[in-house]
Amino acid sequence: MPKELVEEEMVEDFDAAEAEDEKSGKKKAKTLEDLPGIGKATADKLRTAGYDSFEKIAVASAHELSTIADVGVETAKKIIAGARDALEMGFESADVILERRKTIVRISTGSIELDKLLAGGVETQAITEFYGKFSSGKSQVGFQLAVNVQLPREEGGLGGGCLFIDTESTFRPERIVQMAEARNMDPQKVLKNIYVARAVNSDHQILLADKAADIIKEKNIKLIVVDSMMSQFRSDYTGRGALAERQQKLNKHLHQLQKLADMYNIAIYITNQVMDRPDILFGDPTAPIGGHVLAHNATFRIYLRKGKAEKRIARLVDSPNLPEGEAIFSVTEEGIGDV
Repeated sequence: MPKELVEEEMVEDFDAAEAEDEKSGKKKAKTLEDLPGIGKATADKLRTAGYDSFEKIAVASAHELSTIADVGVETAKKIIAGARDALEMGFESADVILERRKTIVRISTGSIELDKLLAGGVETQAITEFYGKFSSGKSQVGFQLAVNVQLPREEGGLGGGCLFIDTESTFRPERIVQMAEARNMDPQKVLKNIYVARAVNSDHQILLADKAADIIKEKNIKLIVVDSMMSQFRSDYTGRGALAERQQKLNKHLHQLQKLADMYNIAIYITNQVMDRPDILFGDPTAPIGGHVLAHNATFRIYLRKGKAEKRIARLVDSPNLPEGEAIFSVTEEGIGDV
Protein backbone atom coordinates (compact mmCIF):
# COMPACT_ATOMS: atom_id res chain seq x y z
CA MET A 1 0.00 0.00 0.00
CA PRO A 2 1.41 3.49 -0.89
CA LYS A 3 2.77 5.46 2.04
CA GLU A 4 0.36 8.35 1.37
CA LEU A 5 -2.67 6.07 1.73
CA VAL A 6 -1.34 4.56 4.96
CA GLU A 7 -0.78 8.02 6.42
CA GLU A 8 -4.22 9.14 5.25
CA GLU A 9 -5.83 6.16 7.01
CA MET A 10 -3.88 6.85 10.22
CA VAL A 11 -4.96 10.49 10.24
CA GLU A 12 -8.53 9.45 9.43
CA ASP A 13 -8.64 6.96 12.29
CA PHE A 14 -6.96 9.36 14.70
CA ASP A 15 -9.41 12.15 13.86
CA ALA A 16 -12.35 9.79 14.31
CA ALA A 17 -11.08 8.68 17.71
CA GLU A 18 -10.34 12.26 18.81
CA ALA A 19 -13.76 13.46 17.73
CA GLU A 20 -15.39 10.70 19.75
CA ASP A 21 -13.30 11.42 22.85
CA GLU A 22 -14.08 15.14 22.74
CA LYS A 23 -17.83 14.60 22.90
CA SER A 24 -19.18 15.51 26.29
CA GLY A 25 -22.02 13.05 26.11
CA LYS A 26 -21.88 9.58 24.64
CA LYS A 27 -23.75 9.36 21.38
CA LYS A 28 -24.93 5.87 20.56
CA ALA A 29 -23.13 4.58 17.48
CA LYS A 30 -25.34 3.62 14.56
CA THR A 31 -22.79 2.79 11.85
CA LEU A 32 -19.25 1.41 11.89
CA GLU A 33 -17.92 4.89 11.18
CA ASP A 34 -19.45 6.07 14.48
CA LEU A 35 -17.22 3.75 16.48
CA PRO A 36 -14.08 5.23 18.09
CA GLY A 37 -10.95 4.70 16.03
CA ILE A 38 -12.76 3.93 12.78
CA GLY A 39 -12.62 6.04 9.65
CA LYS A 40 -14.17 5.30 6.28
CA ALA A 41 -11.17 3.32 4.99
CA THR A 42 -11.03 1.13 8.13
CA ALA A 43 -14.80 0.60 8.04
CA ASP A 44 -14.54 -0.53 4.42
CA LYS A 45 -11.83 -3.05 5.38
CA LEU A 46 -14.00 -4.44 8.17
CA ARG A 47 -17.03 -4.77 5.92
CA THR A 48 -14.97 -6.48 3.22
CA ALA A 49 -13.73 -8.99 5.81
CA GLY A 50 -17.31 -9.70 6.89
CA TYR A 51 -17.31 -7.60 10.06
CA ASP A 52 -20.30 -5.56 8.97
CA SER A 53 -22.22 -5.39 12.25
CA PHE A 54 -21.60 -4.37 15.85
CA GLU A 55 -22.33 -7.93 16.98
CA LYS A 56 -19.45 -9.38 14.95
CA ILE A 57 -17.02 -6.70 16.11
CA ALA A 58 -18.11 -6.97 19.75
CA VAL A 59 -17.23 -10.67 19.96
CA ALA A 60 -13.94 -10.38 18.05
CA SER A 61 -10.56 -10.36 19.78
CA ALA A 62 -8.34 -7.28 19.68
CA HIS A 63 -5.53 -9.06 17.82
CA GLU A 64 -7.98 -10.52 15.30
CA LEU A 65 -9.47 -7.09 14.58
CA SER A 66 -6.05 -5.45 14.52
CA THR A 67 -4.88 -7.77 11.73
CA ILE A 68 -8.07 -7.43 9.68
CA ALA A 69 -8.41 -3.65 9.94
CA ASP A 70 -4.67 -2.92 9.87
CA VAL A 71 -4.82 -0.84 13.06
CA GLY A 72 -2.98 -1.00 16.36
CA VAL A 73 -4.09 -3.39 19.09
CA GLU A 74 -5.05 -0.50 21.38
CA THR A 75 -7.17 1.04 18.63
CA ALA A 76 -8.79 -2.35 18.05
CA LYS A 77 -9.64 -2.54 21.77
CA LYS A 78 -11.35 0.87 21.53
CA ILE A 79 -13.33 -0.27 18.50
CA ILE A 80 -14.49 -3.43 20.29
CA ALA A 81 -15.40 -1.46 23.43
CA GLY A 82 -17.37 1.00 21.30
CA ALA A 83 -19.29 -1.81 19.63
CA ARG A 84 -20.09 -3.38 23.01
CA ASP A 85 -21.29 -0.04 24.37
CA ALA A 86 -23.53 0.42 21.34
CA LEU A 87 -25.03 -3.02 21.93
CA GLU A 88 -25.27 -2.44 25.68
CA MET A 89 -23.60 -5.77 26.34
CA GLY A 90 -24.10 -6.43 30.02
CA PHE A 91 -26.68 -7.95 32.32
CA GLU A 92 -30.19 -8.45 31.00
CA SER A 93 -33.31 -9.98 32.47
CA ALA A 94 -34.04 -13.65 31.85
CA ASP A 95 -37.29 -12.88 30.00
CA VAL A 96 -35.27 -11.04 27.33
CA ILE A 97 -33.03 -14.09 26.93
CA LEU A 98 -36.10 -16.31 26.65
CA GLU A 99 -37.44 -14.15 23.82
CA ARG A 100 -34.10 -14.37 22.02
CA ARG A 101 -34.05 -18.14 22.40
CA LYS A 102 -37.34 -18.29 20.54
CA THR A 103 -35.30 -17.70 17.36
CA ILE A 104 -33.68 -21.14 17.86
CA VAL A 105 -34.81 -23.76 15.35
CA ARG A 106 -34.00 -27.46 14.97
CA ILE A 107 -32.96 -29.85 12.22
CA SER A 108 -34.60 -33.26 12.23
CA THR A 109 -32.23 -36.22 12.41
CA GLY A 110 -34.63 -38.35 10.39
CA SER A 111 -35.58 -40.45 13.42
CA ILE A 112 -38.66 -39.55 15.47
CA GLU A 113 -37.21 -41.18 18.58
CA LEU A 114 -33.83 -39.46 18.26
CA ASP A 115 -35.58 -36.12 17.65
CA LYS A 116 -37.60 -36.65 20.85
CA LEU A 117 -34.39 -37.24 22.80
CA LEU A 118 -33.10 -33.88 21.50
CA ALA A 119 -36.41 -32.04 22.02
CA GLY A 120 -37.04 -31.78 18.30
CA GLY A 121 -33.68 -32.29 16.66
CA VAL A 122 -30.24 -30.68 16.46
CA GLU A 123 -30.70 -27.07 17.50
CA THR A 124 -29.10 -23.87 16.24
CA GLN A 125 -26.88 -21.66 18.43
CA ALA A 126 -25.41 -24.81 19.97
CA ILE A 127 -22.67 -27.41 19.49
CA THR A 128 -24.05 -30.95 19.39
CA GLU A 129 -21.47 -33.72 19.84
CA PHE A 130 -22.07 -37.37 18.94
CA TYR A 131 -19.33 -39.74 20.11
CA GLY A 132 -18.94 -43.49 19.92
CA LYS A 133 -16.86 -46.36 18.56
CA PHE A 134 -16.33 -46.95 14.85
CA SER A 135 -19.47 -47.98 12.97
CA SER A 136 -21.73 -46.53 15.66
CA GLY A 137 -23.40 -44.15 13.20
CA LYS A 138 -21.76 -40.79 13.97
CA SER A 139 -20.89 -39.92 10.37
CA GLN A 140 -24.22 -41.28 9.12
CA VAL A 141 -26.10 -38.81 11.34
CA GLY A 142 -23.87 -36.05 9.96
CA PHE A 143 -24.68 -37.04 6.36
CA GLN A 144 -28.40 -37.14 7.17
CA LEU A 145 -28.31 -33.70 8.77
CA ALA A 146 -26.48 -32.31 5.71
CA VAL A 147 -29.42 -33.54 3.60
CA ASN A 148 -32.24 -32.69 6.01
CA VAL A 149 -31.08 -29.11 6.63
CA GLN A 150 -32.06 -28.36 3.02
CA LEU A 151 -35.68 -29.33 3.61
CA PRO A 152 -38.24 -26.59 4.35
CA ARG A 153 -38.95 -25.90 8.01
CA GLU A 154 -42.32 -27.62 7.97
CA GLU A 155 -40.51 -30.83 6.96
CA GLY A 156 -37.80 -30.64 9.62
CA GLY A 157 -35.17 -28.61 7.78
CA LEU A 158 -34.02 -25.01 7.69
CA GLY A 159 -34.04 -24.44 3.94
CA GLY A 160 -30.28 -23.84 3.89
CA GLY A 161 -26.93 -25.34 2.97
CA CYS A 162 -24.20 -27.18 4.87
CA LEU A 163 -20.47 -26.74 5.41
CA PHE A 164 -18.78 -30.11 5.92
CA ILE A 165 -15.26 -30.22 7.40
CA ASP A 166 -13.92 -33.71 6.74
CA THR A 167 -10.90 -34.66 8.86
CA GLU A 168 -10.86 -38.43 8.25
CA SER A 169 -11.59 -38.69 4.51
CA THR A 170 -14.97 -40.26 5.28
CA PHE A 171 -17.25 -37.95 3.29
CA ARG A 172 -19.04 -39.92 0.58
CA PRO A 173 -21.24 -38.05 -1.93
CA GLU A 174 -22.70 -41.41 -3.00
CA ARG A 175 -24.20 -41.75 0.49
CA ILE A 176 -25.71 -38.27 0.20
CA VAL A 177 -27.33 -39.31 -3.08
CA GLN A 178 -28.89 -42.38 -1.43
CA MET A 179 -30.33 -40.33 1.41
CA ALA A 180 -31.62 -37.58 -0.90
CA GLU A 181 -33.36 -40.06 -3.20
CA ALA A 182 -34.99 -41.76 -0.22
CA ARG A 183 -36.64 -38.41 0.59
CA ASN A 184 -37.61 -37.65 -3.01
CA MET A 185 -35.10 -34.80 -3.20
CA ASP A 186 -33.06 -33.90 -6.28
CA PRO A 187 -29.62 -35.45 -5.51
CA GLN A 188 -27.74 -32.94 -7.69
CA LYS A 189 -29.32 -29.96 -5.96
CA VAL A 190 -28.61 -31.50 -2.57
CA LEU A 191 -24.94 -32.09 -3.46
CA LYS A 192 -24.56 -28.52 -4.73
CA ASN A 193 -25.69 -27.19 -1.35
CA ILE A 194 -23.08 -29.13 0.64
CA TYR A 195 -19.65 -27.47 0.65
CA VAL A 196 -16.91 -29.90 1.67
CA ALA A 197 -13.33 -29.21 2.76
CA ARG A 198 -10.75 -31.82 3.67
CA ALA A 199 -8.68 -30.74 6.68
CA VAL A 200 -5.11 -31.98 6.29
CA ASN A 201 -4.07 -31.10 9.86
CA SER A 202 -5.41 -29.39 12.97
CA ASP A 203 -4.18 -25.92 11.91
CA HIS A 204 -5.96 -26.31 8.58
CA GLN A 205 -9.10 -27.42 10.43
CA ILE A 206 -9.00 -24.26 12.57
CA LEU A 207 -8.42 -22.12 9.49
CA LEU A 208 -11.44 -23.63 7.73
CA ALA A 209 -13.64 -22.71 10.68
CA ASP A 210 -12.20 -19.20 10.71
CA LYS A 211 -12.98 -18.81 7.00
CA ALA A 212 -16.48 -20.26 7.31
CA ALA A 213 -18.00 -16.83 7.97
CA ASP A 214 -17.01 -15.75 4.46
CA ILE A 215 -19.53 -18.07 2.83
CA ILE A 216 -22.20 -18.58 5.51
CA LYS A 217 -24.19 -15.57 4.34
CA GLU A 218 -23.34 -15.94 0.67
CA LYS A 219 -24.47 -19.58 0.49
CA ASN A 220 -27.24 -19.46 3.14
CA ILE A 221 -25.43 -21.97 5.36
CA LYS A 222 -27.50 -23.29 8.27
CA LEU A 223 -25.34 -26.20 9.44
CA ILE A 224 -21.63 -26.89 9.99
CA VAL A 225 -20.53 -30.52 10.34
CA VAL A 226 -17.05 -31.41 11.66
CA ASP A 227 -16.32 -35.12 11.18
CA SER A 228 -14.41 -35.73 13.35
CA MET A 229 -13.42 -33.00 15.79
CA MET A 230 -10.39 -34.65 17.45
CA SER A 231 -8.86 -36.78 14.69
CA GLN A 232 -6.28 -34.25 13.50
CA PHE A 233 -5.57 -32.88 16.99
CA ARG A 234 -4.94 -36.43 18.18
CA SER A 235 -2.49 -36.96 15.34
CA ASP A 236 -0.65 -33.62 15.55
CA TYR A 237 -0.16 -33.52 19.32
CA THR A 238 1.27 -36.67 20.88
CA GLY A 239 2.55 -37.16 24.40
CA ARG A 240 1.83 -35.31 27.62
CA GLY A 241 4.24 -32.52 26.71
CA ALA A 242 2.01 -31.38 23.85
CA LEU A 243 -1.27 -31.72 25.75
CA ALA A 244 -1.47 -28.13 27.04
CA GLU A 245 -0.88 -26.63 23.59
CA ARG A 246 -3.40 -29.01 22.03
CA GLN A 247 -6.10 -28.12 24.53
CA GLN A 248 -5.49 -24.38 24.10
CA LYS A 249 -5.88 -24.61 20.34
CA LEU A 250 -8.89 -26.90 20.67
CA ASN A 251 -10.52 -24.45 23.07
CA LYS A 252 -10.05 -21.56 20.64
CA HIS A 253 -11.42 -23.68 17.77
CA LEU A 254 -14.55 -24.64 19.70
CA HIS A 255 -15.14 -21.04 20.77
CA GLN A 256 -14.91 -19.95 17.14
CA LEU A 257 -17.53 -22.54 16.16
CA GLN A 258 -19.82 -21.41 18.98
CA LYS A 259 -19.37 -17.81 17.88
CA LEU A 260 -20.48 -18.73 14.36
CA ALA A 261 -23.50 -20.57 15.80
CA ASP A 262 -24.53 -17.52 17.83
CA MET A 263 -23.85 -14.89 15.19
CA TYR A 264 -25.63 -16.63 12.33
CA ASN A 265 -28.17 -18.79 14.22
CA ILE A 266 -26.79 -21.99 12.70
CA ALA A 267 -26.35 -25.52 14.07
CA ILE A 268 -22.93 -27.07 14.76
CA TYR A 269 -22.72 -30.89 14.64
CA ILE A 270 -19.43 -32.56 15.57
CA THR A 271 -18.42 -36.19 15.85
CA ASN A 272 -15.81 -37.42 18.28
CA GLN A 273 -13.61 -40.45 18.73
CA VAL A 274 -13.45 -42.50 21.91
CA MET A 275 -10.92 -44.41 24.01
CA ASP A 276 -11.15 -47.26 26.49
CA ARG A 277 -10.32 -46.32 30.08
CA PRO A 278 -8.28 -49.12 31.72
CA ASP A 279 -9.18 -47.86 35.22
CA ILE A 280 -12.85 -48.78 34.71
CA LEU A 281 -13.24 -52.35 35.96
CA PHE A 282 -17.03 -52.55 35.81
CA GLY A 283 -19.42 -51.05 33.29
CA ASP A 284 -18.68 -49.43 29.93
CA PRO A 285 -15.04 -48.20 29.80
CA THR A 286 -15.68 -46.11 26.66
CA ALA A 287 -14.96 -42.39 27.08
CA PRO A 288 -14.80 -39.51 24.58
CA ILE A 289 -11.44 -37.86 23.94
CA GLY A 290 -10.81 -34.13 24.10
CA GLY A 291 -10.86 -33.85 27.87
CA HIS A 292 -12.69 -31.21 29.86
CA VAL A 293 -12.20 -28.57 27.16
CA LEU A 294 -14.45 -30.40 24.71
CA ALA A 295 -16.82 -31.56 27.45
CA HIS A 296 -17.47 -27.99 28.61
CA ASN A 297 -17.81 -26.51 25.12
CA ALA A 298 -20.27 -29.06 23.72
CA THR A 299 -23.83 -27.98 24.49
CA PHE A 300 -25.24 -31.48 23.96
CA ARG A 301 -23.28 -34.75 24.23
CA ILE A 302 -24.74 -37.97 22.84
CA TYR A 303 -23.09 -41.37 23.20
CA LEU A 304 -23.81 -43.82 20.35
CA ARG A 305 -23.61 -47.60 20.63
CA LYS A 306 -24.06 -50.19 17.91
CA GLY A 307 -26.85 -52.69 18.44
CA LYS A 308 -27.80 -55.73 16.39
CA ALA A 309 -27.83 -55.27 12.61
CA GLU A 310 -29.13 -51.79 11.78
CA LYS A 311 -30.06 -50.80 15.34
CA ARG A 312 -28.23 -47.96 17.14
CA ILE A 313 -28.67 -46.72 20.71
CA ALA A 314 -28.22 -43.03 21.50
CA ARG A 315 -27.83 -41.84 25.09
CA LEU A 316 -28.02 -38.17 26.00
CA VAL A 317 -25.12 -37.76 28.40
CA ASP A 318 -25.08 -34.00 28.94
CA SER A 319 -27.41 -31.10 28.25
CA PRO A 320 -28.10 -27.75 29.93
CA ASN A 321 -31.87 -28.24 29.86
CA LEU A 322 -32.82 -31.77 28.77
CA PRO A 323 -33.03 -34.88 30.99
CA GLU A 324 -30.74 -37.83 30.39
CA GLY A 325 -32.35 -40.55 28.33
CA GLU A 326 -31.96 -43.04 25.50
CA ALA A 327 -33.38 -43.47 22.04
CA ILE A 328 -33.19 -46.37 19.60
CA PHE A 329 -32.92 -45.62 15.89
CA SER A 330 -31.77 -47.35 12.72
CA VAL A 331 -29.16 -46.76 10.03
CA THR A 332 -30.31 -48.25 6.72
CA GLU A 333 -29.59 -47.73 3.05
CA GLU A 334 -32.23 -45.00 3.05
CA GLY A 335 -30.53 -43.17 5.93
CA ILE A 336 -31.43 -42.46 9.55
CA GLY A 337 -34.83 -43.71 10.65
CA ASP A 338 -36.70 -45.58 13.35
CA VAL A 339 -36.54 -49.26 14.14
